[in-house]
Amino acid sequence: MMKTQLLTASTLTLLLMMVGCTPTVQVAAPTDPITINLNVKIQHEILVKVDREIDALLEQNSDLF
Repeated sequence: MMKTQLLTASTLTLLLMMVGCTPTVQVAAPTDPITINLNVKIQHEILVKVDREIDALLEQNSDLF
């Protein structure tokens, strides 16, 4: 009788351990809508303008460098 109880207890413990280690995967749709932020600063025109002014100054004062 002691062997039967020990076997039952060990089997139950093994089953509980296996259930506890079972991985679960949950897939759920997001509740909030997806937002895309398109606030982009464009500084290309300003940099080109300054670059051209610097080139003009260097051409006028070619003895600086």
